[in-house]
Amino acid sequence: MDNWIYGLALVALTLAIHAAGVTFMVSVVHVTRLQLKRRSLPLPHVFAIVIGAITAMGLLLSGLHGIEAAFWAAAYLWLGALGSPEAAILYSVDAMATRGASGLTLQPHWRIMGALEAANGMLLFGISTAFIFTVMQFYYQDLVFRALPGVPGEREQDLIAKVQVPT
Repeated sequence: MDNWIYGLALVALTLAIHAAGVTFMVSVVHVTRLQLKRRSLPLPHVFAIVIGAITAMGLLLSGLHGIEAAFWAAAYLWLGALGSPEAAILYSVDAMATRGASGLTLQPHWRIMGALEAANGMLLFGISTAFIFTVMQFYYQDLVFRALPGVPGEREQDLIAKVQVPT
């Protein structure tokens, strides 16, 4: 039963860490988007900014996943489920990515935690994927509006409403 308690506690902790990180990134993306909207930058500059923003978000999300894997690895070491820090972090990253090819196994009593970490990894990567997709949709609207030739008498909201976001 203790493997469930530790595993679910780690799931809750890593989800909270991820939610905090993504919430911070949402605020940065929002401010960046507002600043881009106020400026009349040429389209190539906006492309570069959007590509840079999405790349930075990907790196920050990767860092979040690494921190979360480190919490799991520390728990494996503390509980004696794995014997070295190197093995613990390798196992943790491998389990979180649901790859399962490291060749490492937890001590028999703690194996359910590995399955819980894999399920946790799916949730965390799903949140990250949804976040990046949402940000790309927001920037897509801005890029399309900038690329459209000016239509006299039409406001930005009217033009954006005419543009369909691909699904």
